[in-house]
Amino acid sequence: MKKYAKTHEWVHVEGNVATVGISNYAQEHLGDIVYVELPEVGKEVTKGDTICSVESVKAASDVYSPLSGKVVEVNEELDSAPETINSDAEKSGWIFKLELSDPAELDGLMDEEEYKKYCEEEEA
Repeated sequence: MKKYAKTHEWVHVEGNVATVGISNYAQEHLGDIVYVELPEVGKEVTKGDTICSVESVKAASDVYSPLSGKVVEVNEELDSAPETINSDAEKSGWIFKLELSDPAELDGLMDEEEYKKYCEEEEA
């Protein structure tokens, strides 16, 4: 089940662990990604917290945690290949994995169809 936040992060949940990255829509608007500041493993975050940042040739953007929990893994491949986010933002370009502290927060995120509509409204 993939869900999206209004701040353009995607979440894929398996069991009690959410894999998180920025959406394809977000990476298209950022342009070429040149650096990803990964969060620390073990860091506790609350939904909406700034957790890390992504820098592109255009700008640096904060990445917000779409859910509350503890960071249990980061995608270290992004250290040497941040452009992976441009080529495959919603699969191999994942940024971190979060052990959920409140799975009910998933209900506040959008499904793919709702997110697509949200992006179209942002463009208008």
